[in-house]
Amino acid sequence: MRYRELAISDPDRLVFGRALRPVHCGFGLGIGEGAVFPELKFTLPTMSLTDDTWSEVVRQYQEMADGIIARAVALKVPGIVLELELLPPHTERPQWGAALTELLVEALRKAHDNHGLRSAVRTTVIDFRYSKKPPRLREGHGWETTYESFDRCAAAGAHILSIESEGGKEVSDEALLSGDIAGMAFALGVLGCRDMAWLWRNVVELAGRYPGVIAGGDTACAFGNTAMQLSHQRMLPEVFAAVIRAMTVPRSLVQFEQGVTGPSKDCGYENVFMKAITGCPISMEGKSAACAHFSPVGNIAAAACDLWSNESVQNVRLLSGYAPEVFAEILSYDCRLMNAALDRGDELCLRDLMVQSDVYLSPQALVLAPDAVIEISKAVVAEEDDYRRTVAAGRAAARIIREAVDAGKLTLSTVETRWLGRIEGALAELPDTEGQLIEQVSPAYGHLYDPASYGL
Repeated sequence: MRYRELAISDPDRLVFGRALRPVHCGFGLGIGEGAVFPELKFTLPTMSLTDDTWSEVVRQYQEMADGIIARAVALKVPGIVLELELLPPHTERPQWGAALTELLVEALRKAHDNHGLRSAVRTTVIDFRYSKKPPRLREGHGWETTYESFDRCAAAGAHILSIESEGGKEVSDEALLSGDIAGMAFALGVLGCRDMAWLWRNVVELAGRYPGVIAGGDTACAFGNTAMQLSHQRMLPEVFAAVIRAMTVPRSLVQFEQGVTGPSKDCGYENVFMKAITGCPISMEGKSAACAHFSPVGNIAAAACDLWSNESVQNVRLLSGYAPEVFAEILSYDCRLMNAALDRGDELCLRDLMVQSDVYLSPQALVLAPDAVIEISKAVVAEEDDYRRTVAAGRAAARIIREAVDAGKLTLSTVETRWLGRIEGALAELPDTEGQLIEQVSPAYGHLYDPASYGL
């Protein structure tokens, strides 16, 4: 299928807790039906992962699951998602990822039976295809291991399948460091979109073979979040990161055109665009993910969430308890506030306050505001092919930033202002067709990727 119009074209309908296409999964959980649920992601403390430590790994995951569930029950949380984001050894040995998935599913099954806790497990597989350079994405050990991990985790009972895929990253890493818009358009709009289509066609088909398993979705974390963190470290201008965030939208949209249903994965800040275009529920992260990384979008990221996540936290002791159960409490209270607003019919008031608190303090927040999301999303679906969609998204984002600056709403430094002009010029000079772009960037990037991995 191809999205040619928006599911949500009115910014006032782009709100947290309500999606046009809710998802039902796990143990009685309905996502996007009028409530926001916490999505807990947790990981091991620093330790080696070997055969000798496997029993300790299992003990730690059981401890984390039990602690999170205990807090959820104590706080009367109406529903919860546990995300198992596999570490590289858990994917490299697919049986390990499957065993941990089964452990979490069983823990939630007992909580549902004993306490009526509605819940689901999301298992996120590592993109093991990037274990070699240049990566071979469609064949070989890396792909076979990634696929087997998906398969075993689905068989073990995972309710939602996800991955942070990296198709195009071998080019985007170089393009980001040089601030090259053409290189990013190639990495995202040509390589990334092609890989997403191929990858998710396979994962959707796999999920369909297992009752109760859904294809939840991917993120552009390797692109948009890398740019965000580079800007945080002052290695890239914020305006560049903001425009790149918009340019990730067509790449992430491809998965939904291959049959992904959501809830999309938390670290994809482009998810709000997915909700506007597809109507599917989304997971988001923001201020309560500061345990994992900093961002300039801590409140505005919650404006349209259906799941609210902490990104990831290690199983370390804090004053009150272990970190995963601590963040279960933090997220639960965040969701209580949003759900109280939904129950009173005041969700727009709370949403607008969250937006207002961030929107004009960073161009990265500005492009996530509901009206900006709708404008950029319209530009995306108006184009026919993925490359032109990527260019249109970038141009729309740059225009929104420029208008806010000219209106005196957004203040940029001299350096940021100069970069905005440079970005506008680079976007204007991009060629009309994918073929022309490939020819233009091949001298700089042709040696970094395997054309066969992208069907080129």
